[in-house]
Formats: sequence, structure tokens, C-alpha cells
Amino acid sequence: MIVKVAVAQMNSIVGDLAGNARLILDFAAQAVAEDADILVTPECSLVGYPPEDLLLRSAFLVQTELALQSLAQQLARWPDLHVLVGHPHAQGELRFNAVSRLHGGEIKQTYFKQSLPNDAVFDEKRYFSSAQEAQVFDVKGCRFGINICEDTWHDDAPRLARAAGAQVLLAPNASPFHANKLDLRIDVMRKHVCELGMSLVL
Repeated sequence: MIVKVAVAQMNSIVGDLAGNARLILDFAAQAVAEDADILVTPECSLVGYPPEDLLLRSAFLVQTELALQSLAQQLARWPDLHVLVGHPHAQGELRFNAVSRLHGGEIKQTYFKQSLPNDAVFDEKRYFSSAQEAQVFDVKGCRFGINICEDTWHDDAPRLARAAGAQVLLAPNASPFHANKLDLRIDVMRKHVCELGMSLVL
């Protein structure tokens, strides 16, 4: 059984929840037209990356949750499509860099980023807490795991996903570019694929 994965290379605008949601819907329509089973959108695709001090505003986090629920309902028009959407998630006093799987009009599951970068242009530890739990889901008999960007630059999160039964790792990211980064990224990802026997979609 073939599972087709579409990857949305979208330019989210920080803070533009409505505009970013429209972009995701446009990519979803395109994915369905191309017979995709899964659509992967970037890290924090719903809010733009990096959202930085917007994350300190409780009203923004509430609006994000409402926008995510609305997006899930709108995506119900394509009942067979699984869509991974990046967003911040508030849980009590904690905030997480998250990816949720939207399917059938519902938020089916949410993965929290494990490895938080805190150097150069990144300061995620100021805003987010980390988690240590794998999330895996099944499409047409194939088991997919979820990581987020920095998770794949380290060993723990990919290993947890593999131990949870993942055969393919989906890793939404919003990583800035610099010279030679592509070669470095390929080397690190090749290591995971070879050591864990798990395919990888970035």
C-alpha cells in the first residue's frame, strides 16, 4: 500500500493566524488534488516562526487554540487527509512548541518538541518547555512518528519515535539557512536513517 506525503513549503507570517490558516487550507486543497494522504506543514505554521514575545500573551495563545480548532473543522471537507500543523500549545503555566494532527474535523493528537535550541538566532528555552513523549499514528498500515526540527539534530527523539513503532519519521521544521547547512543536515539525517532503519521526511 502506497502512502503519499505532501510537504507544504509555505511562508507563514508571524501573528497572522487567519492568513496562515488560509495558506494551510490552500495547500490542503492542492495535496488532495495530488492524491496525498498526509500534508506536513512547517514548524509553527499557524502562527509563523519565531513568534517570540507573542508567546507571553495569554490572549494570543487562546486565539491560537481557537484558530487551530476552526482549521480542523474546515479541513473536514477532505475527510481522508491527515494534516500536521505547527503551533504553540499552552498547558497550565507551561508552553510547548507543538505539532497537531488534524483529521476528520478533529485534533487527533499533539506532539511536543523535545529538543529546544537556545543559541545563535534561537531562544526557545525562554518561551517553551520540553517534553519526552513520542507520538505515532497509522495511515494505510504504515506507522508515522513526529519530530520537530531540532529534535532530529539529536538522537533521543528519533529513537523514542522508533521505539514507539514509527516506520517513517515526519519532521516539520522552520530552520534558517546558512552556507553548507544542507550538507550538514543531510549527514545528520542519513545517520538516523541508517542507525534506526526509519525513513525520514523533512
